[in-house]
Amino acid sequence: MKKNNKKTVLETKMTDAERIKKNSNYLRGTIVDDLKNEITNGFSGDNFSLIRFHGMYQQDDRDLRLERNEQKLEPRYAMMLRCRLPGGVIQAKKWLKIDFFASKHTLYGTIRLTNRQTFQFHGILKKKLKDVHKMLHDIELDSLGTANDVNRNVLCTSNPMESVIHQEAYEWARSISNFLLPHTKAYAEIWLDQKKIATTDKEPILGQTYLPRKFKTTVVVPPYNDVDLYANDMNFIAITKNKKIIGFNLLIGGGLSFIHGNKSTWPFLAKELGYISVQDTLSVARAIVTTQRDWGNRTDRSNAKTRYTIDNFSLESFKKEVENRANISFEPIRNYYFTSRGDRFGWIQDINNNWSLTLFIPNGRIYDDNNQLLKSGLSKIANIHEGNFRLTSNQNIIISEVSESNKNEIEKIALSYGLIKKTSSLRQNSMACVSFPTCPLAMAEAERVLSFFITQLENIMLKYHVENETIIFRISGCPNGCGRSLLAEIGLIGKSMGRYNLYIGGNRIGNRIPKIYKENITEKEILIHLENLIKIWSNKRKKQEDFGDFIIRKGIVKEIINPIVDFWS
Repeated sequence: MKKNNKKTVLETKMTDAERIKKNSNYLRGTIVDDLKNEITNGFSGDNFSLIRFHGMYQQDDRDLRLERNEQKLEPRYAMMLRCRLPGGVIQAKKWLKIDFFASKHTLYGTIRLTNRQTFQFHGILKKKLKDVHKMLHDIELDSLGTANDVNRNVLCTSNPMESVIHQEAYEWARSISNFLLPHTKAYAEIWLDQKKIATTDKEPILGQTYLPRKFKTTVVVPPYNDVDLYANDMNFIAITKNKKIIGFNLLIGGGLSFIHGNKSTWPFLAKELGYISVQDTLSVARAIVTTQRDWGNRTDRSNAKTRYTIDNFSLESFKKEVENRANISFEPIRNYYFTSRGDRFGWIQDINNNWSLTLFIPNGRIYDDNNQLLKSGLSKIANIHEGNFRLTSNQNIIISEVSESNKNEIEKIALSYGLIKKTSSLRQNSMACVSFPTCPLAMAEAERVLSFFITQLENIMLKYHVENETIIFRISGCPNGCGRSLLAEIGLIGKSMGRYNLYIGGNRIGNRIPKIYKENITEKEILIHLENLIKIWSNKRKKQEDFGDFIIRKGIVKEIINPIVDFWS
């Protein structure tokens, strides 16, 4: 693709994904017909892709594929649904409806908290899809625009009730989410049985063929980078004065996905665009999204994200186009800094003298078993709690706005149901994508092996007397970036069953991409290498020097300065 030449992009043959969107009648397709088809539990043809715009992915249980194939049965198809929940806030009473549906109407009976600051249901049969959408609608929620080529769930720095500024940031996350939603009535017609309105559909922001690729947005209150803003397409960093947000620094073009062996793909950190006044927030959001809509690559989906558009046209050209469309001039970036990105566990008092309790949820998976009753415990808390649950971008949950009179009772429930237990900082700061058995893109295990790896690393760190330290450790089952492994100090990315690429050298605040250290190695080999590295770190680090910083300072891997060049070199 020739740089700085929009005509080249537009005149080349469009991808099949573009055909599907163009012919979809504003995301309707023939989904209604597929819902009536009782012969298969899946969706056919274009509808397989179109349901993603409505917040669902068709999956099958990959553990059962071979067995079902031998029995000449179709795969065990079921849907994953991701709720739209900007800022991650949901009333505790509404949580009870979520809990009930998961228990009664999904194959697995679990709720999963995602690092997109929302929750997912896994294992919904096709015949139950309308039920889940109607249930969400009854509690004023939906799943519109949480997948495919639209602006996804908008993230926000957690615990908005900590300050007036946090509350403002949360309101902006909601406003941006609503502003950038698809306008089509297809969602309401298909899932809520609302009658088609006799008017022509229009998509003034997203366009008839929507965006070239998925688009992710955050609203951030420094000094906490708990949303991993550098991995997102559009980021609003709050700038405050007299305890009020007066504007935002804009950072654009972040993203972590790549394709193994394809050097035309690379991860990239969001870059500074400029500062805007708060009153220009929505007009600038619209300008950025529509510029990406019009300039983004629709001929090659692997190069369609915002970061590739910026590389194709230059950051300065993109900036000028946004200024023209929004009728503003960016001011120089205002001062800001980040100190951490993990969640702060335990009790925190809020601005109204109520309390918030942050609970660690391993892998974000909420379920009951013989060892813990996380799902039942949260349900019991929801029954007595008058405030909100707040989901974090690190797959944890905050019980917020707890009155002084309810504090002891909620803590007692949390303790008795295993929602509060002593865990290492290493474990609390770890993360994995879902991967097997339900993700169709998975190349290796992630969620199901995370605890194993953490336990082994805990033992290694204890052996070398650094057990009280934190290392950001993450696993992704493939290179699509869902586990955010490429913003970790130690990141594993799956290559095939039991084999991973090992990346090291990221940092604690999440603004440095780690470098590949070993390629296509086994779990046993990974642990051997990590033990050696942790041993060296424990003996030769400077006082309080983090693992990732040590790795770079000692030249164990080269620091990635320009990912376009350095990631593959």
